[in-house]
Amino acid sequence: MCGIIGYVGNRPAVPILLEGLQRLEYRGYDSAGLAVLAENGELCIEKSVGKLATLASSLRGRWPSSFLGIGHTRWATHGRPSDINAHPHHDCHCRVVVIHNGIVENYLSLKQRLIDQGHTFLSETDTEVIPHLIEHHLRDGSSLEVAVGRAISEMEGAHALVVFSLSEPDKLVAARVGNAGGVVVGYGQGEMFVASDLPALLPHTRRVAFLADGEIAAVKADRVSYLSTDGSILVKEHQTVPYDPVSAARGNYKHFMLKEIAEQPEAILDTIRGRVRFEPPAIALENVAIPKRRLKQIRRAVLVGMGTSLHAAMVGRHYIEQIARIPAEVDNASEFRYRKPLLGLDTLVISLGQSGETVDTLAAMDEARRQGALQITVCNVVGSQATRIADGVVYTRCGLEVGVASTKTFTAAITALYLLACYLAQERGVVDDEAHLRSLIAPLARMPSLVGRVTQRDEEYERLAHRFFRYNNFLYLARGIQFPIAMEGALKLKEVSYIHAEGYPAGEMKHGPIALIDEEMPVVAIATRGELHDKIISNIEQVKARDGTVIAIASEGDEELARKADHVIHLPQASSFLMPILAAIPLQFFAYHIAVRRGCDVDQPRNLAKTVTVE
Repeated sequence: MCGIIGYVGNRPAVPILLEGLQRLEYRGYDSAGLAVLAENGELCIEKSVGKLATLASSLRGRWPSSFLGIGHTRWATHGRPSDINAHPHHDCHCRVVVIHNGIVENYLSLKQRLIDQGHTFLSETDTEVIPHLIEHHLRDGSSLEVAVGRAISEMEGAHALVVFSLSEPDKLVAARVGNAGGVVVGYGQGEMFVASDLPALLPHTRRVAFLADGEIAAVKADRVSYLSTDGSILVKEHQTVPYDPVSAARGNYKHFMLKEIAEQPEAILDTIRGRVRFEPPAIALENVAIPKRRLKQIRRAVLVGMGTSLHAAMVGRHYIEQIARIPAEVDNASEFRYRKPLLGLDTLVISLGQSGETVDTLAAMDEARRQGALQITVCNVVGSQATRIADGVVYTRCGLEVGVASTKTFTAAITALYLLACYLAQERGVVDDEAHLRSLIAPLARMPSLVGRVTQRDEEYERLAHRFFRYNNFLYLARGIQFPIAMEGALKLKEVSYIHAEGYPAGEMKHGPIALIDEEMPVVAIATRGELHDKIISNIEQVKARDGTVIAIASEGDEELARKADHVIHLPQASSFLMPILAAIPLQFFAYHIAVRRGCDVDQPRNLAKTVTVE
């Protein structure tokens, strides 16, 4: 979750940029940098690995006066944390400067093309292709904002970026593509601000405008103009946000749950950051410092969790077995210690929890520790009790999740489990060649933009929810790796709308649940393409034969399923391992909109707590 800040106005830029980055430190980062345009027209860039205090110390007493600049805190994706890989990045002639949040999925082909054209690269990052692309498009005399739009049209993925150029020294250009990161423009008196999140702006202004997908802002000290990435002019009004911390944190969303569903592209990106090297491929988990010899002793894995975390663990079982090639089982944490599990030095216990403080999961971890099992926990809260018990931690880095019903922490946990499985395969020697590891890692680069595509269809999910909000019973069906998503979809509906819903493996339908199917029992079937696709189609036909109504989650282009189901939500195709992440999101939206339509408190459902600390 990179921090982005930009300023153009009538005050010294550097203190404002540093303060803005400090207010964004909660996002986490491994390096930081600033670029400002000095009054004498000189471009000054300073960046360093480590905390913001290191950068601030290096600037003290020697930074030139400036009224325009940008700042950035980075979590590495492409390229290890280093001074040279930190943002901002510039073009060949140090005239175009860029800070960026996102992944340029096609950066290798773009980089090679630019090298062939004579461009020189200094870093290992994907971001560095952006200033060079902009440099190329400025050569025909285009304005900076038009050149940015043209560069974006060549880039694949989801992005948030801020640019300035020495050729237009009074202007910042900000852009957003997809949902990998926010961009907020702040309106001051004779000054303007750009940031990735509201906290960086609130000390200076409450008048803001949020960039939507495909929007560009050309920001000067006294005005802002907007255009789309295709160059067409946009009319956009700013809004006034309250100083109330809760309302400010919710932004322009009606509920925290909706905001957190929409934040999933960035949550997944942040879970990946700094852990995946795409070229050459490698996985590095910074808080799993377990010797290879110890990892190679593992003969069995047990995944434990409660509620939503249990469903993530069920998906993770597939990863641990099929990628890491370790026999795995899943257990409900509340039952784990009472069945007197047989563990040992060759057992890996993987615990999952959003807070790291759930009492049953902690009790399961205590039992695993008592028996000498190796432990890795997947958690969102740094320093929680679970992270202190475990031998290793994979943090999901989602930031605060206010909604009681977990959404972004669920998909981030699945992403973390995928990383863990790939890491175990790498460290244990299961992945025997670079091509194999690359085939596992490469699909991760596309996930933030694919998730962004799914979250952008909120109106579609809302219309569907409005057709079904009066029903009182739902059945969710799926097979294989998608079965836990059926369980999670049913749980979300129960949690926030108080509707009875059950998730079943579709093969189990004829062993009882089929007796319930009639016109009053809608069936949600997750039927994305995969080796069990034909079998789930057969289950759908059985539901239709009994006058059941089917809502299908399908892969794009699946016309056969579209003919059989009553309503279809199409998902972009991804790796079969990662399709559960995409399938979960429409079900979150569906539950949310049904609950809102029924007048329920979606952020604080009755009888529920975010963390269960008593048994």
